[in-house]
Amino acid sequence: MVQGRRLAIGACVVAPFLLGAAAGTPATDDAVFRFTDPDIVESSGLVALAGPTGAGLVVTTNDSGDAGRVFTVDPATGDTVGVTSWTPEPTDVEALAPAGPGHVWVGDIGDNQRARTSVEVLRVPVGRGRTTTSPRAYELVYPDGARDAEALLSHPLTGQLFIVTKGVFSGSVYAAPSPLRADRANRLVEVAEAPGIVTDATFLPGGGGVVMRTYSAAHLSAYPSWQPVSSWDLPQQDQGEGIALAGRDLLVSTEGARSEVLAVPLPPEAGMTDLRSPVWTSLRWLATARGIPL
Repeated sequence: MVQGRRLAIGACVVAPFLLGAAAGTPATDDAVFRFTDPDIVESSGLVALAGPTGAGLVVTTNDSGDAGRVFTVDPATGDTVGVTSWTPEPTDVEALAPAGPGHVWVGDIGDNQRARTSVEVLRVPVGRGRTTTSPRAYELVYPDGARDAEALLSHPLTGQLFIVTKGVFSGSVYAAPSPLRADRANRLVEVAEAPGIVTDATFLPGGGGVVMRTYSAAHLSAYPSWQPVSSWDLPQQDQGEGIALAGRDLLVSTEGARSEVLAVPLPPEAGMTDLRSPVWTSLRWLATARGIPL
């Protein structure tokens, strides 16, 4: 096990994060754990679980070329404590996103050759133990032709899904219909521009901001405007393709056998960006009207 600060992942409460500035300076190299499972060789997505069944656990998946499976890992040891497998095998899994207690969204959204007529997302159960499932697949279609993507987002309050495409100089953010339909293709809508080479992304807990990562940097944008707020360097990794929110820190992972997962503190502007979201503005107005401190 890597020596370093151990995070109590899932133990944070959203309100204290939003009301206080994150401590520390981004880009610090703080190893939380190392994947010990020899089957995890291309960590290409990351979710920190919350809720009574998964609090404290982390979920990851391999890049394209693997069977349909995700790994649930205990950060206290780095060991895999659960594997969820499914059929049929995916085409190119590249991303994960939270999908409610005990579940994650799997983004079968990779398309290096830009040859797919559609991509898919699946909602699969995760947690301790081995599980085989046959999840329902939701087909997604871009409005302007095939795109390669490695980032899938799920809004923490509405559950709406977003895909961030991976362009060399810039990418695009596409919104999926909400709710998704399983009986027909779901047409994506382009809603914003994104930085180039985005390899993963995560919402802030209040849904008022998004952090998108590249191989070397993190980019904070406000939601729903998608306006850029700030950027900062990430610790050097061989091929960083995972990011997840855990308390006041970001967890970042990279491809490679026995790779480390690092903790990066959020900058102070992240909390303020989240507080400015329309949802939290409405909540604060209601709380003030009822004399409730928030």
